[in-house]
Amino acid sequence: MVEKIKTVTTPVIEQKNTSTKDLKRVLGRGDLMSIAVGQIIGAGIFALTGAAIAMTGKSVNIAFMVAALLVVLMSITQIIVSGTIRMRGGFYTAGALLVGKRFAGFYTIIFIITNIAIAMYALSFADYFLALVPGLNSTLVSVAVLTIFYLANLFGVKEAAKIQNFMVITMAIALTVFIVYGMPQIQPGYFSGADFMPSGMMGIFTAAALLTFATGGANVIVNLGAEAKNPTKDIPFVLIVSTVSVALIYAFMATVAAGVLPISQVANQPLTHVALEVLPYPLFVFFIVGGAMFALATTLNATLGWVTKPVLQASIDGWLPKQLGAINDRFKTPHVLLTIFYFVGLIPIITGWNISGIASFALILNNVLWLIIAIATVRLPKVVPDLWNKSKFKTSKTNLWILSIVATGSNALQVYLLFRELNTTLIIGNIVIFILATLYAIWRDKSGKVNMEISYEEV
Repeated sequence: MVEKIKTVTTPVIEQKNTSTKDLKRVLGRGDLMSIAVGQIIGAGIFALTGAAIAMTGKSVNIAFMVAALLVVLMSITQIIVSGTIRMRGGFYTAGALLVGKRFAGFYTIIFIITNIAIAMYALSFADYFLALVPGLNSTLVSVAVLTIFYLANLFGVKEAAKIQNFMVITMAIALTVFIVYGMPQIQPGYFSGADFMPSGMMGIFTAAALLTFATGGANVIVNLGAEAKNPTKDIPFVLIVSTVSVALIYAFMATVAAGVLPISQVANQPLTHVALEVLPYPLFVFFIVGGAMFALATTLNATLGWVTKPVLQASIDGWLPKQLGAINDRFKTPHVLLTIFYFVGLIPIITGWNISGIASFALILNNVLWLIIAIATVRLPKVVPDLWNKSKFKTSKTNLWILSIVATGSNALQVYLLFRELNTTLIIGNIVIFILATLYAIWRDKSGKVNMEISYEEV
């Protein structure tokens, strides 16, 4: 039998619309696919392709596919857990269930801090926009685009998904135009010569490690379990298919990027350098708008869609003031939390913070959280035995251990590669934040204000 959902008995929680059960379950497989693709395709493909070419030459297309494989391996345990139960609080629910109560409080603080990267998407969008329309104020453009997608998500996840679908389709057309125009211009002998695999397999794997930043991101749909129509079927499918499909598109784009001009001219150069060479100027403009700018816009829109859900469940459970978990009666959106994350993104934009280092900082914190949950996935058969027996991902204890070790090892490698790029200040900052998050979780738990409801269920 499925364990019955507990309800919190404080007066605030008994009010209408104060549970993740009240969110509308309106997201189908197509909506989740659009959100995942929009989250994956971002600035990474435009900025990192040139760096990867410098590492592995014309074999950069192979590196993209290897990167996709690494991302799927990192996500194995996420696929297993999300394919077994509906998690209304996404990764927060997974952490609470598999690791323990206080980890949920620790996760909440780390999660909020990492999402200061929201500002990065708006600022990067402004950079591309000003390249086409110079003379405008970069801060105003960043604030405007952040505000537009904040309002879109405030009016409901389904409405935001409609906007996402339109932008993703436009983006797919723009990337296809680049491939179609570029392929005939590739110089003969692509898969031979000194520029193909110049550093051997090590060069491919080094480039692939870098390119996981461009091919990753689909796992954020785990945080939309409360609003998905059929999460245990759709989330695992979308996570795998979106990652592999986007990586395949990237591989074709990388083939054009490395095959039209000499490697010396494209190594460490942005993708727009090759786009200007292969596309007529009107299509180049369309590529910048529909490709680069929409890539950032879809990532921003998707982030505002899923970012509130783990914190919503944390507020309901008492790790934060319960009033933060209020859900709008009409639109069924967590309007208070959405507004808070709007300001989390707005403040760095207005104050002019340098967030490039903070972005890497945030990635490390996120990967550590995923690493801990990956290790703890071996507990899934113990904590939900009835649901595990029904799961299509059910496997032997030995196989589950092997899969957990593979996912943990992949995440650990990613943390190591990221950690190497941090300066001393950011390393100390990581340590301080981990200590503060741990102390907060202990203090809040001892305060007696935490009363966690069961935020997982059978579909």
